[in-house]
Amino acid sequence: MKSFLIIGMGRFGRHCAHKLYEMGHQVMVIDNRESRIDAVLSYVHVAQIGDSTDEQFMSTIGVSDFDCCVCAIGDDFQSSLETTSLLKELGAQYVVARACRDRHKKFLLRNGADEAVYPERQLANWTAIRVSSEHIFDYIELDKNHAIYELDVPGSWIGKTISQVDVRNRYHINVIGLKVNDAVTMDFGPNTIFTGDMRLLVIGQIKQIQKVFKYD
Repeated sequence: MKSFLIIGMGRFGRHCAHKLYEMGHQVMVIDNRESRIDAVLSYVHVAQIGDSTDEQFMSTIGVSDFDCCVCAIGDDFQSSLETTSLLKELGAQYVVARACRDRHKKFLLRNGADEAVYPERQLANWTAIRVSSEHIFDYIELDKNHAIYELDVPGSWIGKTISQVDVRNRYHINVIGLKVNDAVTMDFGPNTIFTGDMRLLVIGQIKQIQKVFKYD
C-alpha cells in the first residue's frame, strides 16, 4: 500500500483518486472548492479545502510523507505550475503533473515534476486504436514501438493449439494471457486450444501485431 496526495478534484483528479482508493492505497485530496471536496468524501481517506499555491497551507500537509503527489489541476496552468514547484520545494518524493500540451509539459518538468501526463491525449489515442477495429478490445502502449493488445482470436487459429499456431516463432509476438467470460488466465501451455469465445492478450511490436491481426 502506498500513500498519494492528489491536488485538483476535476474529472481527472476524481477518477485518479477513486481508482487508487479501490486499489487499497491511502489517498488524500485537496481542492479549493468545497463542492468538489464534498463529492469525493466517500472514497478518499483525507480531504481538505485549500489553496495549493499557498506555501503556509501546503507546509501543514506533510508533503514529503507521501509516496507520490499528483497535481491534477487542468483549468489553471499558472496554479498547476506553482503547485508543482511548491510540492518539490516542500520535499515531495515524486511529483506527477497533468499537462495539456507539449509546452506545458516542458515547463512542468523544468519546475519540479518528475513526470507529466496527458490524460486527454492518452484517452484519445486509446479510443482511436480501440475503434479502428471491432476486434480490438483494449490497448496499452508501452513505448512508441511496443504495446499490449486484447484481441479476438483469428478465425484460422480456432481449434488449433498454441504449439500448432507457433505464435512466437511464426509471428514474432507473445501471448501473455487468455480471456474467457471476462476472466483472464495465464494458466495455459503449448497444448491449449484456441476457441472462438476467447480473447487474446498479446505483447509485441505494434506494427507486427497490426500486421498479424488484420481480420480481413
